[in-house]
Amino acid sequence: MNALKNTNKSDASETFQAGFLEGYRFGGCQAVLERIPKQRSPSKSNYRVLYIPQGFEAIDRGVVEALSELTAECIVADPESALTMAVATRPDLVLVMNGLHVFPPDHEKQILAIRERGIHTAIWFVDDPYFTDDTVRIAQCFDEVFTHELECVALYRRMGCPNVHYLPLAANPQIFRPVRTLPEYHYDICFIGNAFWNRAEIFDQMATYLQDKKVLIAGGHWDRLTKYDQLSRFVRSGWIPVEETVSYYNGSKIVINLHRPTTAGSDNRNSMDIQGGSINPRTYEIGGCGTLQITDVRGDLTAHYEPGYDIETFTDAAELQTKIDYYLEHDQERLQLAWRSLWTTRLKHTFHERIGRLLAEVKIL
Repeated sequence: MNALKNTNKSDASETFQAGFLEGYRFGGCQAVLERIPKQRSPSKSNYRVLYIPQGFEAIDRGVVEALSELTAECIVADPESALTMAVATRPDLVLVMNGLHVFPPDHEKQILAIRERGIHTAIWFVDDPYFTDDTVRIAQCFDEVFTHELECVALYRRMGCPNVHYLPLAANPQIFRPVRTLPEYHYDICFIGNAFWNRAEIFDQMATYLQDKKVLIAGGHWDRLTKYDQLSRFVRSGWIPVEETVSYYNGSKIVINLHRPTTAGSDNRNSMDIQGGSINPRTYEIGGCGTLQITDVRGDLTAHYEPGYDIETFTDAAELQTKIDYYLEHDQERLQLAWRSLWTTRLKHTFHERIGRLLAEVKIL
């Protein structure tokens, strides 16, 4: 009976501590948001823009909201009806998001037909460099090419595209934001994403280390783990809705970010072996939730965040484990980095800022 009482006291103490830390974290996030200076919006464009979404809510919603605020009119059409809507509405610009995955086979013919009618066209590639076998062909159909990947700017120029621009990704603050979370979303360590081979390898290397931690590994293809028997209790298979992703990011003490590999193979169409230098959307999205992120390193990371100040980095499993241990034992330092990451993300890395830059780059006659 005494052992049971002691167990109940221990559980209650841990629950109280978790609740206290969650409230403290969220309160700090609110304080950060209240102190962010109100930024002057870019001048509103007179352009009427027809936007063709990719079908990824986290990106599309942010782009549409920004276009609605920064242009005379934002019209949204699905990929199948791009030409029909362009002819009917006669926009100044047709902006296509990515042009991959959900677009019909005649998509490029539609874009060329739109251009023949004197309507300016632009595409923003946000999956570079993983599908460059396809995007180098698609890019040549557009007047303007935007890519989030620095390493692809020269590629598209070599392919004859006259107007190529680097435009990094961002976070939608209406979606990826600090929220209060229920206990079922509280974890020590969280990773959400598909099990590309480099990701599976890292978690296999950490299988023994993770056994006494509260861990969530969510996404597809995690049966690739060679140590699945040790890690299966941490795995939630399948797609995680955006709203739940936000709750997991907020509720976790540490969120790991691992960029996918760029090599050609079953997961990529990148036979030119273009290397990835730019950070993924997850980097901004985790930052927007006010949670400590530990990420592998991409070349342009330091152009957006400062390792050791508003983000943390690792180079291998051993370093990742060392840093996880440190930040799980040092709550205040962990929260300070998380709050700074929220500040940086909200101040510099929103779709409102990115779309303002895009519109400034577009030159419509």
